[in-house]
Amino acid sequence: MSLPPTEALLRFDRVSHSFGAVEVLSELSLAVQPGEFVALVGPSGCGKTTLLNLGSGWIEPTSGRVDRPAGVRMVFQQDGLFPWLTVWDNVRLGLRHLADEAGRIRQAGVLLELIGLTAFRAHYPHQLSGGMRQRVELARALGGGTDLLLMDEPFSSVDYLTRLKLRAELARLLREQPRTVVLVTHDIEEAAQLADRVLVLSERPARIRDEVHLKVPRPRDATHPDVVAAVHRILTELGLEGDAEPPAAASRGPEIDR
Repeated sequence: MSLPPTEALLRFDRVSHSFGAVEVLSELSLAVQPGEFVALVGPSGCGKTTLLNLGSGWIEPTSGRVDRPAGVRMVFQQDGLFPWLTVWDNVRLGLRHLADEAGRIRQAGVLLELIGLTAFRAHYPHQLSGGMRQRVELARALGGGTDLLLMDEPFSSVDYLTRLKLRAELARLLREQPRTVVLVTHDIEEAAQLADRVLVLSERPARIRDEVHLKVPRPRDATHPDVVAAVHRILTELGLEGDAEPPAAASRGPEIDR
């Protein structure tokens, strides 16, 4: 059952988590609204992936509470395609919740058309480029019928130009089939291009240090003044740009706020 629009789709209430003596998260609270795209950035090892795993239900918090919908789909850094299945069969596997076989076939065709890989339906994963495999993974995730996608560094294993293409592809797919998304990324530019809200996490045990809202509609160009200003602010918050002034392109009134 869909949650009312005023109710968070994913909520962390004073969540703490430890692995043995290592405290990863400490009383972190976060609410993700339906249809929102939230990106998590922060120092390596600060607990971003742990936060996703808590959100998916794969692990339970040491203390605090996580409220989530019944169905969640994960998209990983390395695609989870089955190498012995074709593109068509991998996508259809994501539609197994549909009882009607004719409906599965029809929806698989729609998804392949969405990602532009209809001509590759009979190919196996090893016959595809890394970017194409990630597009198949996105199609399978979008076909899952769940409202919430949790994405862990989904584009980090491909080159920069392919990442740019995949960002645009993801923005387009979400326009066609809206979902609520929580993205973990080390790529600050990626976060600013894709997300409605970027949460900057601290060193472990993680807390939310800053929250950057981007009001410009997606997709956004990497050189858009709001994206440039958001990247500068996030890097400064992480101590990577010191007190440097933002680039001139970003000083024309970007629509970001705390």
